[in-house]
This record gives sequence, structure tokens and C-alpha cells, in this order.
Amino acid sequence: MLPAGLESGLIDSWNYFVHLVVLLVPLFIGASFLVGLAQEYLPPEKVERKLRGHDEGAGNVAAAGLGAVTPFCSCSTVPVLAGLLQAGAPLGLAFSFLLASPLVNEIAVLLLVGLFGIEVTVWYIVMTFVAAVVGGLVIGRLGLAEQVKEVRITDETDQTVATDGGTVDCCAGGTTPTEQTHRQHVESAAHDAWSFFVDTLPYLILGMVIGALIHGVVPVDVLQTVLGPENPLAVPLAALAGAPVYVSLSGMLPIAASLSEQGIAIGTVLAFVVGGAGVSIPNLVLLNKLFKRRLLVVYATTVVAIGVIVGVVFNTLLHVQNQIARRNDRT
Repeated sequence: MLPAGLESGLIDSWNYFVHLVVLLVPLFIGASFLVGLAQEYLPPEKVERKLRGHDEGAGNVAAAGLGAVTPFCSCSTVPVLAGLLQAGAPLGLAFSFLLASPLVNEIAVLLLVGLFGIEVTVWYIVMTFVAAVVGGLVIGRLGLAEQVKEVRITDETDQTVATDGGTVDCCAGGTTPTEQTHRQHVESAAHDAWSFFVDTLPYLILGMVIGALIHGVVPVDVLQTVLGPENPLAVPLAALAGAPVYVSLSGMLPIAASLSEQGIAIGTVLAFVVGGAGVSIPNLVLLNKLFKRRLLVVYATTVVAIGVIVGVVFNTLLHVQNQIARRNDRT
């Protein structure tokens, strides 16, 4: 027999796991279909061609926009980045694409809407998009172009996925046909969506299991001690903690939802999401092939800084909102 407290906690965890499954699985399938459509109409090589002729400024906005609507995995994002740099695109412009790509995409948007509502999602998109544009502009002015290695990027099978401007989509496993009807695009997107869902389902389930255990078993006072408002370092710690526990964005968001359910401030939770999505270990391993150490540190520091800024702003807005609500209650 399990102790009464643990038994009730596990029952609570199971109920919360079922809640996450019912909520997230349909959203994730829909998001996967949008990912497939994006890959059909905006494959990596087309994104690369669109960005080559842009200069800094308006080009950073375009790069962040394309990074946001093209949810490539790291093995495609980094080759596109390499192709841009090797084709002579400004470093700052390429960085705006790199920063926006993991932080703003269809999966993040739909799951955030389901978990936290439209208002939080809109603020998250606006803040991370602006941060990607500004971050790219700042990095472009630091004179770090010599920190880019002159190498070819290869995947785990040692096949070249980025050459002197060309790319290969290693996530889709092939190239997208150039002449297809809209119906063929939709059918292909549906097929890719199902394959993507099946491949990613284990990570989604893992994230939901961890989130459910946090919700039902981990004591609230422990979470509040580490990530609560009484700890002035809660937001930076959350941004840093995301990287080592990252499995995929779909796996992180159920954990984030559970932290929010346990009373952790929404800003701290989003700092955890930003840090994990941008400074994930797989992403850093690929970028290490392209960036010298100083530029790699600059990238990681920028992502953590974005996570901290997003977290602090969200928590500040929430604090102000709560104060206004209390003042209104008194009157």
C-alpha cells in the first residue's frame, strides 16, 4: 500500500494527465498540419532565397517574420542560417531568423492558446518577435562576422545539408516538388502532419507525464521556494533551467502548464519555455559547427536575456494588474 498522501497525489497526477491529453493532442495534430503546410509552401530553400537580398533593418523584420512562420527543426534552421551567411547576408539579419525560428511557430502558438489563453499568447508572440528583431540588430553591430566558421554543415549521417548557399531539408527527408496542385500540397501536408505527430508523440507524452507528476506529487512549497516570487533569481533560474530539460517544445509546454497550475508566475514559466526552446542542447551542438565559441556564447546569452526580459515584463504586468484589481475591490 502506498502512503495516503502519495496515493492521492498520483491520482491527482493521473487526472491531470488525462486533462492534458484531451486538451493538447487535438491541438498538436492541428498544429502539425499547419507545420506541414508551412513546409509545403515555404521550404527552407525558398526562405533562404527570399532573405538573401535583404539588408539590415527591414531585413531583420522580414527574417524574424519568416523565422516565425517556418517551424523548421534545428537540422533545417541551422543549414538555412549557414546558407544565408555563406551567400553574404548580414550576420544580424541571419540572427533575427535564428532567434525567431524556435520561439515563435505554429506549434507554440496553438499550444500556448490552449494552455494559457489568447491574451498571454499574443503578448508572448509580440515580445519574442520584437526581441528577435532587436537582438539581430544589436548583434549585427557588434562586429562578430569573423566568428562564423567557414565549414559545411552536415547531419548525423555526414550528408551535407548546407553548402555554398544551397540547403537540403533534413527534417522532411527530401525536397519538395516544385510543381504541385493545392490539393497535392494539402494531402502531402496531412501525410507529413501524421508522421510528425507520430514521431513527436513520445516527447509530448513524456512532457505530459512530467507535468502531471509536478502537478500531483511535487510539493507546492518546494516549487515556490525555487521559482516563486520570494526568490529574486526565479526568472533567470527558469530561463537557464529550460535547456538541460528540453526534449521538444511540445514536451516542454505541458511542463510549463503544470508549473503555472502550481502557482508559478506566468512570466517565470514563459522564461523557462524561451530558455529551453532557444538554448536546447541539440541546437547548441549544431550551432557549434557553424559558430566560434565567442559567437555561440553571444547567442546563448541573447536567448537567456530574452527569456529573462519576457519573464520580468510578464510578471510585472501581472503584478500591476493584481494591484489594480485589489484597488478596485476596496472601492
